[in-house]
Parts: sequence; structure tokens; C-alpha cells
Amino acid sequence: MTVALQQTQPAAGLDAVKAKQQAAWASGDYAIIGTTLQIVGEQLCETANLRPGAQVLDVAAGNGNATLAAARRFCRVTSTDYVETLLDKARARAAAERLEVAFELADAEALPYPDASFDAVLSTYGVMFTPDQAKAAAEMARVCRSGGLIALANWTPEGFIGQVFKTIGKYLPPPEGVQSPARWGTEQALQDLFGDAAVSIDVTPRHFTFRYLSVDHFIDVFRSYYGPIHKAYLALGEASDGLEADLRALLTRFNTATDGTLVLPSEYVEVVIRKA
Repeated sequence: MTVALQQTQPAAGLDAVKAKQQAAWASGDYAIIGTTLQIVGEQLCETANLRPGAQVLDVAAGNGNATLAAARRFCRVTSTDYVETLLDKARARAAAERLEVAFELADAEALPYPDASFDAVLSTYGVMFTPDQAKAAAEMARVCRSGGLIALANWTPEGFIGQVFKTIGKYLPPPEGVQSPARWGTEQALQDLFGDAAVSIDVTPRHFTFRYLSVDHFIDVFRSYYGPIHKAYLALGEASDGLEADLRALLTRFNTATDGTLVLPSEYVEVVIRKA
């Protein structure tokens, strides 16, 4: 598959970026936040119309939202991530529901599976964070069988989480040559990344609504448990006041509640790619 994206960061540089990302996602406790996103995995599996018995791979599965959704539909699921602690959380969730899932440590940019191994390849807010986006997309396409599906949920640049990425980047700019993860939330990027491997790419805008007791509650939870924000606060130290002020302004702008709570729709795209 050929890809329009040109990678300007040397491989060694991307390895360093990946190591930092891995440490970020291992910090805090993403599962505290990840479990609130379960509805996204359920919706994605419904849209993909997963069939019982299908061989399904969840890439950058985190604490297993899409994994569990597919397993509940009696698919044969392999759940992967490059952070062992996140897989441990997913294992515990699967065990609690007595769901049979194979959990394996794996890098989205170098999936340890033969070509055409899976009927469907999923990722919810996961693969979009890979530093080498073209390589990750090529790997997902490689392990998906001809006629199979690649189904994704990706935050958009314009939505709330996309704007959070932009806000963090204002204080901690990404390394040169590394694209924003929110790029995966645009039709052009999806065409660039998957077009040559796809018969069709269907993109549906959706919203996930964050619900917290207040703006303060959201800040406290994400500062404590969401790896990118947790690490940003640690990196900035006493200089984090500006970041927090900007995050509060962003939360206030997107909040639709009028009773002091936080009810905040964040745009994402649901993507279903039919493999050629």
C-alpha cells in the first residue's frame, strides 16, 4: 500500500517519541477514564455489524472497551496494547464477565501476526496516537483479510479532545515531524492512510458526552489519571497554571450544562473501512 503522508522524523527519533508516549499512558490510571467510554466500543461493533465467530483484533486496546464489546458478540477476540498495565485492567474486566479473550502485548506499528489473519481490526481512540501513523495504518491493513473491516473511533481536530491536544501542544510542542493524533479524525488523512488498501471508507460524525460533577471534577480526574494531561502537568511543574487556565476556558466553552455540572459533547468520527 502506498501512502501520501511523508514521514520526516527519523526512525530512531520516532522510537524515542514512542517510549515517551508509552511512559505517559502507563502513568496515572487511564482505566478510570477509559471505562466511561464503553458506549463508543459498543456503538462501533454495532456499526461494523460484527458476526459471532469472527476473528477480531483490537489494536491499542487500552483497558478493552472495543475488546469487551466484540467478545460480548461472541467474536474470537485478540486484544493488544503496548502498555502491560492497561492490558491487565482489560483482563480483569473480561474475567469479571467470564469472556474469553486473548490478551497480547503488541506494538501497533509492528503487529506480530501473519497477513490476512483477522476478519475485523478495531481501535477506539488508540491507534491514532501512534507516532508513525502510516506504518500503523499499513499494519492494520496488512493483518485484515481481503473483504474484511477496519473499524475506528477517532477524535476530530475541531472537537473538544482535539482542542485539548492543541492546548497541550501550545505548552509542550510535539517533536518535529510527528503529526497530531487528531489527524485521524479527518477524511483526508484517512484517505491518505488507507485509500490504496480500501474498497470503501465510510466516515460518520458522532459525539461522546463527558459527564462530570463540575469543571473542577473533570480537571482533577484528568490531571490524576489521563496520561497526556498527567504528564503535561508534571513536565510544566509550577508553570502549569497557564495550561490549567486554558483547559478551564475550553471546558467552559464546550459545556452544555447550566446547573453547575459538566455535560460536554466531544466530536469524534466512526470509521468503517472495507479492505480491498
